[in-house]
Amino acid sequence: MNDCMYCEARDERRLALMTPICDLSVSSLHLYREQSCPGRCVLVFNAHKHKLTDLTDDEYTAFFADVRKAAKALTALYQPDKINYLVLGDLCPHLHIHLVPKYEGGKSWGTIFEMMPEPPKFLSAEDEAKEIEKIRAALT
Repeated sequence: MNDCMYCEARDERRLALMTPICDLSVSSLHLYREQSCPGRCVLVFNAHKHKLTDLTDDEYTAFFADVRKAAKALTALYQPDKINYLVLGDLCPHLHIHLVPKYEGGKSWGTIFEMMPEPPKFLSAEDEAKEIEKIRAALT
């Protein structure tokens, strides 16, 4: 798909927002650069589909198995009090889910999630690489 930041292999728009972690069965997991909610990730369906209803039954089952696998890894690693699952697609018409661990007393607890909160929290390149390795290890 032309001009889709998730379909283009090295799209700078996507790389400015998130860093690839790994491929799962029908999706890829990315660490979102803004980490006010530690462990925030985005799971992107591998084929260009716009919405959940575009998936076949098998694709839907496999995609949500990937969501569950990622959520279990994030839960084991970060011990959040809950995880928000956001399926938006307003600005990028490619099926993806934001997995946002939330912590009681932490950023946006008890309120609506902010996509880019103020002030944002960005990790150093070194800390981001460490988090990615920890998530990869938790997925195995």
